[in-house]
Amino acid sequence: MIDLNRQLKILMRTGKFSIGTSEAIESARSGRAKIILLSSNCPEPERSDISQYAKISEVHLHVCDTSGVDLAAACGKPYPVSAISVYEPGDSEILQLVKA
Repeated sequence: MIDLNRQLKILMRTGKFSIGTSEAIESARSGRAKIILLSSNCPEPERSDISQYAKISEVHLHVCDTSGVDLAAACGKPYPVSAISVYEPGDSEILQLVKA
């Protein structure tokens, strides 16, 4: 099992990603993301939209055990983070979540 906080910090330094539910919906719709991470408290309308588009586009979706505030702390952001779309993992092992 990977340490999500550590891998998110590496992703923020070396990878390509976007933060936010609007960006996650768009990346799921277009199929550009390799994986989308959702916080445990992601709002339901956005969660269902992201899930639906991810399924259609065959984008991997991972619902984290942590809240948006905890994801924000791991990402170094001063605001809650409900969704992270990963385009390139960089040096992180974040794509290991797909296998888990």
